Amino acid sequence: MFTGIIETVGKLASQQATGGDMHLHINTGDMDMSDVNLGDSIAVNGVCLTVVELSKQVFCADVSNETLSHTTLGQLKVGAPVNLEKAMQLTTRLGGHLVSGHVDGMGRVQSRRNDARSVRFRIEAPKELAKYIAAKGSVCIDGVSLTVNQVEGACFDINIVPHTMSKTIISNYKENTQLNIEVDVVARYLERLLLADKENANSNITMASLRDAGFSL
Repeated sequence: MFTGIIETVGKLASQQATGGDMHLHINTGDMDMSDVNLGDSIAVNGVCLTVVELSKQVFCADVSNETLSHTTLGQLKVGAPVNLEKAMQLTTRLGGHLVSGHVDGMGRVQSRRNDARSVRFRIEAPKELAKYIAAKGSVCIDGVSLTVNQVEGACFDINIVPHTMSKTIISNYKENTQLNIEVDVVARYLERLLLADKENANSNITMASLRDAGFSL
Protein backbone atom coordinates (compact mmCIF):
# COMPACT_ATOMS: atom_id res chain seq x y z
CA MET A 1 0.00 0.00 0.00
CA PHE A 2 1.00 3.61 -0.63
CA THR A 3 -0.10 7.05 0.53
CA GLY A 4 -0.08 8.94 -2.77
CA ILE A 5 2.55 11.35 -1.43
CA ILE A 6 5.39 11.34 -3.96
CA GLU A 7 8.88 11.04 -2.46
CA THR A 8 10.86 12.10 -5.51
CA VAL A 9 10.87 12.31 -9.28
CA GLY A 10 13.19 9.74 -10.83
CA LYS A 11 13.63 8.82 -14.47
CA LEU A 12 13.52 5.82 -16.76
CA ALA A 13 17.17 4.89 -17.21
CA SER A 14 16.60 2.07 -19.71
CA GLN A 15 14.06 -0.46 -20.86
CA GLN A 16 14.34 -3.89 -22.40
CA ALA A 17 11.66 -5.93 -24.13
CA THR A 18 11.70 -9.48 -22.76
CA GLY A 19 9.39 -12.07 -24.27
CA GLY A 20 6.40 -9.79 -24.73
CA ASP A 21 6.74 -7.81 -21.51
CA MET A 22 9.27 -5.24 -20.25
CA HIS A 23 12.28 -4.98 -17.94
CA LEU A 24 12.72 -1.43 -16.60
CA HIS A 25 15.71 0.27 -14.97
CA ILE A 26 14.59 3.23 -12.85
CA ASN A 27 17.01 5.88 -11.60
CA THR A 28 15.68 6.94 -8.19
CA GLY A 29 17.41 10.33 -8.03
CA ASP A 30 17.67 11.60 -4.46
CA MET A 31 15.30 9.04 -2.89
CA ASP A 32 16.77 7.24 0.13
CA MET A 33 17.19 3.61 -0.94
CA SER A 34 19.01 2.42 2.22
CA ASP A 35 15.89 0.63 3.52
CA VAL A 36 14.90 -0.98 0.19
CA ASN A 37 15.48 -4.70 -0.37
CA LEU A 38 14.88 -7.13 -3.19
CA GLY A 39 11.19 -8.00 -3.35
CA ASP A 40 10.05 -4.64 -1.95
CA SER A 41 7.42 -2.56 -3.74
CA ILE A 42 7.92 0.87 -5.28
CA ALA A 43 5.18 2.79 -7.08
CA VAL A 44 6.24 4.20 -10.45
CA ASN A 45 3.69 6.71 -11.76
CA GLY A 46 1.21 5.00 -9.46
CA VAL A 47 2.00 1.45 -10.62
CA CYS A 48 3.16 -0.92 -7.89
CA LEU A 49 6.34 -2.65 -9.12
CA THR A 50 8.51 -5.26 -7.41
CA VAL A 51 12.23 -4.60 -7.04
CA VAL A 52 14.07 -7.49 -8.75
CA GLU A 53 17.53 -5.90 -8.99
CA LEU A 54 19.01 -3.16 -6.86
CA SER A 55 22.03 -0.85 -6.81
CA LYS A 56 22.71 2.41 -5.02
CA GLN A 57 20.36 4.69 -7.00
CA VAL A 58 18.83 2.31 -9.54
CA PHE A 59 16.31 -0.48 -9.24
CA CYS A 60 14.97 -2.86 -11.85
CA ALA A 61 11.45 -4.20 -12.21
CA ASP A 62 9.63 -6.52 -14.57
CA VAL A 63 6.38 -5.19 -16.04
CA SER A 64 3.86 -7.75 -17.29
CA ASN A 65 1.97 -7.47 -20.54
CA GLU A 66 -1.22 -6.98 -18.49
CA THR A 67 0.28 -3.93 -16.76
CA LEU A 68 1.64 -2.55 -20.02
CA SER A 69 -1.82 -2.74 -21.59
CA HIS A 70 -3.59 -0.91 -18.74
CA THR A 71 -1.04 1.77 -17.79
CA THR A 72 1.20 4.36 -19.42
CA LEU A 73 4.44 2.54 -18.51
CA GLY A 74 4.73 1.03 -21.98
CA GLN A 75 4.65 4.52 -23.51
CA LEU A 76 7.58 5.89 -21.50
CA LYS A 77 10.73 6.88 -23.37
CA VAL A 78 14.21 6.53 -21.90
CA GLY A 79 14.91 9.63 -19.81
CA ALA A 80 11.23 10.25 -19.03
CA PRO A 81 10.59 11.56 -15.49
CA VAL A 82 8.53 9.33 -13.19
CA ASN A 83 6.84 9.79 -9.82
CA LEU A 84 8.28 7.46 -7.16
CA GLU A 85 6.99 6.34 -3.77
CA LYS A 86 8.19 3.47 -1.60
CA ALA A 87 5.56 1.24 0.00
CA MET A 88 4.20 2.65 3.24
CA GLN A 89 5.13 1.31 6.67
CA LEU A 90 2.86 1.04 9.70
CA THR A 91 4.54 4.14 11.13
CA THR A 92 4.05 6.20 7.95
CA ARG A 93 1.88 9.31 8.14
CA LEU A 94 -1.11 8.82 5.85
CA GLY A 95 -0.88 12.26 4.29
CA GLY A 96 -2.87 11.30 1.20
CA HIS A 97 -5.25 8.32 1.06
CA LEU A 98 -4.85 4.56 0.85
CA VAL A 99 -3.45 3.74 -2.59
CA SER A 100 -2.95 0.15 -3.75
CA GLY A 101 -0.75 0.80 -6.77
CA HIS A 102 -3.20 -1.16 -8.95
CA VAL A 103 -4.09 1.20 -11.76
CA ASP A 104 -7.72 1.03 -12.92
CA GLY A 105 -7.23 2.67 -16.30
CA MET A 106 -5.70 5.45 -18.34
CA GLY A 107 -7.15 8.95 -18.63
CA ARG A 108 -6.04 12.05 -20.49
CA VAL A 109 -5.67 15.76 -19.82
CA GLN A 110 -8.54 17.60 -21.47
CA SER A 111 -7.45 21.09 -20.45
CA ARG A 112 -5.01 23.04 -18.28
CA ARG A 113 -5.38 26.59 -16.97
CA ASN A 114 -3.99 28.77 -14.23
CA ASP A 115 -6.20 29.27 -11.18
CA ALA A 116 -4.55 31.92 -8.96
CA ARG A 117 -1.29 30.26 -7.80
CA SER A 118 -2.60 26.78 -8.57
CA VAL A 119 -3.10 25.05 -11.89
CA ARG A 120 -6.49 23.54 -12.66
CA PHE A 121 -6.68 20.45 -14.84
CA ARG A 122 -9.69 18.78 -16.37
CA ILE A 123 -9.13 15.05 -16.71
CA GLU A 124 -11.15 12.69 -18.90
CA ALA A 125 -11.42 9.24 -17.31
CA PRO A 126 -12.55 6.02 -19.00
CA LYS A 127 -16.36 5.93 -18.91
CA GLU A 128 -16.39 2.74 -16.82
CA LEU A 129 -14.51 4.53 -14.01
CA ALA A 130 -16.73 7.61 -13.87
CA LYS A 131 -19.08 6.07 -11.27
CA TYR A 132 -16.21 5.77 -8.77
CA ILE A 133 -15.17 9.45 -8.95
CA ALA A 134 -17.03 11.90 -6.72
CA ALA A 135 -16.67 15.60 -5.98
CA LYS A 136 -14.50 16.13 -2.87
CA GLY A 137 -13.51 12.46 -2.99
CA SER A 138 -10.02 11.11 -3.57
CA VAL A 139 -8.38 9.96 -6.77
CA CYS A 140 -4.82 8.88 -7.56
CA ILE A 141 -3.22 10.34 -10.70
CA ASP A 142 0.18 8.91 -11.69
CA GLY A 143 0.65 7.97 -8.03
CA VAL A 144 -0.37 11.36 -6.62
CA SER A 145 -3.20 11.49 -4.09
CA LEU A 146 -5.55 14.29 -5.15
CA THR A 147 -8.95 15.73 -4.22
CA VAL A 148 -11.62 15.87 -6.91
CA ASN A 149 -13.02 19.40 -7.23
CA GLN A 150 -15.80 18.93 -9.72
CA VAL A 151 -17.29 16.07 -11.77
CA GLU A 152 -19.09 16.26 -15.08
CA GLY A 153 -19.83 12.90 -16.66
CA ALA A 154 -16.54 11.08 -17.13
CA CYS A 155 -14.54 14.29 -16.68
CA PHE A 156 -13.32 15.74 -13.40
CA ASP A 157 -11.29 18.74 -12.24
CA ILE A 158 -8.28 18.82 -9.93
CA ASN A 159 -6.34 21.79 -8.57
CA ILE A 160 -2.60 21.39 -8.21
CA VAL A 161 -0.86 23.63 -5.70
CA PRO A 162 2.66 24.98 -6.37
CA HIS A 163 4.39 22.45 -4.08
CA THR A 164 2.83 19.47 -5.89
CA MET A 165 3.62 21.04 -9.25
CA SER A 166 7.29 21.35 -8.30
CA LYS A 167 7.64 17.89 -6.75
CA THR A 168 5.84 15.67 -9.30
CA ILE A 169 5.62 15.10 -13.04
CA ILE A 170 2.26 16.88 -13.14
CA SER A 171 4.15 20.05 -14.09
CA ASN A 172 4.80 18.40 -17.47
CA TYR A 173 1.14 17.72 -18.22
CA LYS A 174 -0.35 19.36 -21.26
CA GLU A 175 -3.48 18.80 -23.34
CA ASN A 176 -3.88 15.11 -24.33
CA THR A 177 -1.18 13.86 -21.93
CA GLN A 178 -2.12 10.31 -20.92
CA LEU A 179 -1.98 9.37 -17.25
CA ASN A 180 -2.67 6.51 -14.85
CA ILE A 181 -5.83 6.61 -12.74
CA GLU A 182 -6.57 4.62 -9.60
CA VAL A 183 -9.97 5.24 -8.04
CA ASP A 184 -10.56 5.26 -4.29
CA VAL A 185 -10.55 1.69 -2.98
CA VAL A 186 -13.46 2.56 -0.66
CA ALA A 187 -15.65 3.17 -3.72
CA ARG A 188 -14.71 -0.26 -5.04
CA TYR A 189 -15.65 -2.00 -1.78
CA LEU A 190 -18.95 -0.10 -1.55
CA GLU A 191 -19.86 -1.26 -5.04
CA ARG A 192 -19.05 -4.86 -4.14
CA LEU A 193 -21.15 -4.66 -0.97
CA LEU A 194 -24.11 -3.31 -2.94
CA LEU A 195 -23.72 -6.03 -5.55
CA ALA A 196 -23.54 -8.67 -2.83
CA ASP A 197 -26.76 -7.38 -1.27
CA LYS A 198 -28.45 -7.49 -4.67
CA GLU A 199 -27.21 -11.01 -5.32
CA ASN A 200 -28.41 -12.17 -1.92
CA ALA A 201 -31.80 -10.58 -2.49
CA ASN A 202 -32.23 -12.66 -5.63
CA SER A 203 -30.92 -15.83 -4.05
CA ASN A 204 -33.10 -18.90 -3.39
CA ILE A 205 -31.06 -19.71 -0.28
CA THR A 206 -33.06 -19.20 2.92
CA MET A 207 -32.68 -20.27 6.53
CA ALA A 208 -35.34 -22.93 5.88
CA SER A 209 -33.45 -24.37 2.89
CA LEU A 210 -30.23 -24.40 4.91
CA ARG A 211 -31.98 -26.33 7.73
CA ASP A 212 -33.44 -28.80 5.23
CA ALA A 213 -29.94 -29.39 3.82
CA GLY A 214 -28.50 -29.96 7.30
CA PHE A 215 -26.43 -26.76 7.46
CA SER A 216 -28.42 -25.15 10.27
CA LEU A 217 -30.34 -26.26 13.38
